Amino acid sequence: MLARRLAVSFVLALFMWPALGEAQSPELIEALQQHKDLYSQGLWQEAIPVTEKAVGLGEREFGADNPRTAALFSILATLYANQGRYAEAAPLLKRTLAINEKQFGPEDIDVAISLNDLALIYYHQGRYADAEPVLKRSLAIREKILGPEHLVVAQSIANYAVLLRETRREVEAAEMEARAKAIRDKHAKDNR
Repeated sequence: MLARRLAVSFVLALFMWPALGEAQSPELIEALQQHKDLYSQGLWQEAIPVTEKAVGLGEREFGADNPRTAALFSILATLYANQGRYAEAAPLLKRTLAINEKQFGPEDIDVAISLNDLALIYYHQGRYADAEPVLKRSLAIREKILGPEHLVVAQSIANYAVLLRETRREVEAAEMEARAKAIRDKHAKDNR
């Protein structure tokens, strides 16, 4: 469940890219298209040099502290994470988080996404003590912005439950799972 969430937010960053851009160089557009083609074919290793090139182009074109550059960092972090290269993904996600916090404030949905993705990297590294406060902060932001009954909040709660189970906190995990299930059930009932 937690791994699927990481993929979802990274893929969203990729497919939302045209909406992010103002003036994009033809080289950057071409690199992103190549990345998209390779990524959609599951050719993640082959996509890495193309995506690294896109990151360099983006940093030059937009600047190192621009949200569009942060989106490129997230895209590259996806590739690393998909190959288990978490030590390389983590610094990119930290940079993304710092940019998003600076640009949008500490309680923005992009910050929540960055936090969730960073927590997932920590989770996969077995750094549960580092993952927990990051995941809790992401959940708190999502609850505040989206409301406690939103399906995205339910997914965040479920992610947190996975972490709690991993750390053998079964009672807390069961409570979180029940809460996520209740939200999902409510939405399923409302959509009938």
